[in-house]
Amino acid sequence: MRKTLHSLPYFSANFENKRLNMSSVFNTPESQAGLGLQYFIHGWKLIFQRQLLPFVIFPILINALLMAGLIWLFFANIGGLLESLLPSWLEWLSVVLIPLIFLLILVGFYFAFTTLANFIAAPFNALLAEKVEQQLTGENLAEMRFTELLKDVPRMLAREWRKMLYSLPRLLALFILGFIPVLGQTVVPVLAFIFSAWLLAIQYCDYPFDNHKISFARMRNALREQRVMNFTFGALVSLFTVIPFINLVVMPVAVCGATAMWVGEYRNFFLDKTNDGLAYQKPSLQDKRQRGIVPKA
Repeated sequence: MRKTLHSLPYFSANFENKRLNMSSVFNTPESQAGLGLQYFIHGWKLIFQRQLLPFVIFPILINALLMAGLIWLFFANIGGLLESLLPSWLEWLSVVLIPLIFLLILVGFYFAFTTLANFIAAPFNALLAEKVEQQLTGENLAEMRFTELLKDVPRMLAREWRKMLYSLPRLLALFILGFIPVLGQTVVPVLAFIFSAWLLAIQYCDYPFDNHKISFARMRNALREQRVMNFTFGALVSLFTVIPFINLVVMPVAVCGATAMWVGEYRNFFLDKTNDGLAYQKPSLQDKRQRGIVPKA
């Protein structure tokens, strides 16, 4: 008999003591999209767990302070920026150009906000990912003490810089394509949303991967193997990021959901020492049965 989502260990009260792999039941593209949705929903559930609340608060505070500062900066300078970016000889096109320039400035501020937030919150997000993994697996992981956290800050910031180097050339290409007539108004917005969803999946899935010192390249290759699931997860994060007030809590929600995804989809493979140095390959049903992730037929 086919299992339902709520009959899986992932949704049971004893989830933290069970090893899971939801993809053992859901293997089609449609069900992979469902997996992305379920991990995102579970992220919302996790942020309200009492044991995790202290680690959730810091990313929310960082988001709130940065957003308040950038909103003030945006509205305090938007008038001057619009005037300086619109030459006098193009005033006759102001009806068309002012909304376009306004949108470009808004996108610039949004990118600045997300970049700053990710850099500043990286250590706290890594700590939150560790605590979520502990709770979901029931294992006593090597705890990240404050002194160790400080020592790891340069490595975490270097990882954030690595992600930025990955995204900037692609964002720049989309920005340039946006000026091409017709293409810029039809295809580019769709491509921008798809790429934004992929980037956000990378951004938040990277925290649990990085906690285990798994390289950026290996992490990215692993996400590609289940791209529909990861795209769905990233798309939901992207959509909720633009909702006022709710976007303040999206960061910890995404970290919690991505860590649940790490535990459910990737952890068993990457922490198996016999696989060190190999590229991630989605485990077969037989492999999962041998590891005890799913029951034998």
